[in-house]
Amino acid sequence: MTEKKTKIFSTTILGVRAKMKVAIAGDGQVTLGDMAIKQKAVKVREFEIDQGGVVGGFAGAAADALTLFEKFEQKLDQYDGDLKRSVVELAKEWRTDKVLRHLEAMLLVMDKRFSFIISGDGNVIEPDGPIIAIGSGGGFAQAAASAFYETGKYTAKQIAEKSLKIAAELCIYTNDSITVLEIG
Repeated sequence: MTEKKTKIFSTTILGVRAKMKVAIAGDGQVTLGDMAIKQKAVKVREFEIDQGGVVGGFAGAAADALTLFEKFEQKLDQYDGDLKRSVVELAKEWRTDKVLRHLEAMLLVMDKRFSFIISGDGNVIEPDGPIIAIGSGGGFAQAAASAFYETGKYTAKQIAEKSLKIAAELCIYTNDSITVLEIG
């Protein structure tokens, strides 16, 4: 018989690139098993670099993700703000380091030109389009964002916020306490 581990999860992160801006949004809910234990967690942040900004968000175990954010920031500093190089180097270290490889989270990072999803098994995914999402409500948020984006009426920040509100109505692991960051 296997023992089921109760994990803390932080979900639904959405990134949007529209009208020369980049926005990233995250909901505030943290769950422990089937119980919501925190409603106003902040799962997105901005990383300052000389060439502009980088925004990121996480889904998964919160403490693990915060450790990875710190490692990511070190990589950005080490590689002079080169997002692509920083992401690849983080993924390599995450996959091969004895301690880091046990961290359970996913990161979504973006700047004005690039978007990436990074996972602990060494995957670095660069999506084709201007919309990217992770977490349990990510599919809902991405679908809504695609529809808003196609209208051409909304800014990146508006798309991100409206889409997360829709995800919160559909996904039980997503709430409407939304944090949105915008660069550009």
